[in-house]
Amino acid sequence: MADLEALSDRPGEAIRYFMTKGIGLPGFVVTLMKLMPAWKGLKAVAHTLPYDAAVVGENAFGKPLDAAQWAGVEVPVLVVGGGKSPGWMRASVKAVAEAVPGAVHREIPGQNHMIKASAIGPVLTEFFGG
Repeated sequence: MADLEALSDRPGEAIRYFMTKGIGLPGFVVTLMKLMPAWKGLKAVAHTLPYDAAVVGENAFGKPLDAAQWAGVEVPVLVVGGGKSPGWMRASVKAVAEAVPGAVHREIPGQNHMIKASAIGPVLTEFFGG
């Protein structure tokens, strides 16, 4: 996380660090991402990466999930992932759902990790009893 904070004034480098060290993408993939229209949007939110790492805590950057840290959760939890997300993301979402007592896990077919509002809306409505 300290590395992300040190890169706070260099959003492109922070994204590269997060994508390669945190997510595990090969460097050439991140280089190609710079050519995509979404890169500008990623740079605009790069300053939030240290917060993401802080929330994830011990599980950041490839460290395994500690299921014991979720054992005390006593509120209803919905864990949602996209069916077209990479396998490691789908496995991570499932692991969180299995670690949280009583959690509900939903995988939305045809969606990646950036689930469209029209796809997640009905899932949220069902979960919250609307």
